[in-house]
Amino acid sequence: MPNNRTLLLAVAATCFALVGAALYLQHGKDMLPCPLCVIQRYAFLGAGMFSLVAAFSNKPKIWTAVAAASALTGVGYVAKHLYVLANPGFSCGIDPMETFLNKIPTAEFMPWLFRAEGLCEDARDTLFGLSIPQWSGVWFALVTIALLFALVRRSR
Repeated sequence: MPNNRTLLLAVAATCFALVGAALYLQHGKDMLPCPLCVIQRYAFLGAGMFSLVAAFSNKPKIWTAVAAASALTGVGYVAKHLYVLANPGFSCGIDPMETFLNKIPTAEFMPWLFRAEGLCEDARDTLFGLSIPQWSGVWFALVTIALLFALVRRSR
């Protein structure tokens, strides 16, 4: 069984790889991210960065808890995204959330990563039978479980 540092490094690498996969879908497959997709990117990056900090911190439990909170935030936004997909009349298209997200300094300095340009209800393309938001939910669940496991497990 790997120690907590190894687990936290694996979580960080997974989160960063998932953001890389999102960038590939955006720039390689022309799948524009919607506001909820961008918020999920922030949550994956938060979980990854805080896991990385926890792996090398003197107080790893605190940073692991912050990483888990970031992952749980992602779970909440995935749930909202899946609700939008299940209810076609409900949209998060061009709305105040998109305008707000696109005005954040990270979106202005790194639009290739954080600019929301798509519509939430357009995320219907599937990969191995699941939509991208469903895959995001699977990965947020796995990351959250791993972080909660690292929180309750005794350090060696």
